[in-house]
Amino acid sequence: MIPVFDLTRQYAGLKEEIDAAIGRVLARGRFILGEEVATFEEEFAAACGVACAVGVASGTDALHLALRACGIGPGDEVITVSHTAVATVAAIELAGARPVLVDVDPRRYTMDPARVEERITPRTRAILPVHLYGCPADLAPLLEMARRYGLLLIEDCAQAHGARYRGRPVGSWGEIAAFSFYPTKNLGAFGDGGAVVTNDPTLAERVRLLREYGWARRYISHLRGTNSRLDELQAAVLRVKLRYLESWNARRREIAALYRELLSEGVARWGLVLPEEPPDARHVYHLYVVRTPHRDALREHLKS
Repeated sequence: MIPVFDLTRQYAGLKEEIDAAIGRVLARGRFILGEEVATFEEEFAAACGVACAVGVASGTDALHLALRACGIGPGDEVITVSHTAVATVAAIELAGARPVLVDVDPRRYTMDPARVEERITPRTRAILPVHLYGCPADLAPLLEMARRYGLLLIEDCAQAHGARYRGRPVGSWGEIAAFSFYPTKNLGAFGDGGAVVTNDPTLAERVRLLREYGWARRYISHLRGTNSRLDELQAAVLRVKLRYLESWNARRREIAALYRELLSEGVARWGLVLPEEPPDARHVYHLYVVRTPHRDALREHLKS
């Protein structure tokens, strides 16, 4: 069986750089919120085209703390998609809000803007699209709707590092956005990790407070925070990998084009629906997902 993702092979190709980065942290002897995290935050913010990035412990925490930084909590509703990873809904519920689910556009597998307006109520505080499988959601109509109703737009970018919508990176369109660095992501750590990105320094500072017990100064809590810090070792590894993200994404796009060519026969035989690349988007193919009305039969055929 061919593995979907081979982390050992990726490490082997970067071994010298990663070992040096880890060694640098070990020699320095500081493992929490030090120089590596601060520098990675600057570098990742630049890659996302935003002013601020805040490293946290996971993608779920990134989304949860982004919601809390925006003041979303009990009694509020957040519109998101029914077709997503469980972490999207979990983060909304962790913030104390109620997720309101809408269906996806069957071509992009992301939030269908035509289905959002009917779900807006007086309790709605935010629209939360997910850039699923590496394909950017259609953000322009969602932004227009958010502005018309006075709502926040919060992006879930957990699967879309380096993706672009209308030439701009995902994560730079809404008020705030969340990324995951789970090991198998396009930009993955050697453990859990995440980041919140925003152009609003006030929101960024709230996330910094929330990620470390609400401390502005050590042991003095200004709000109810938690412990959700990206550690120095993961930040050092991510700094190495970030340098390769664009070339890795380009290779994913080449492979996706090859899949599209080689699977063309399956479109007729198995009724395959292949991923589309919308003209306004740069897909980064975190996953290459196909649909078929003959799922079970195709699965048995592949087993044989």
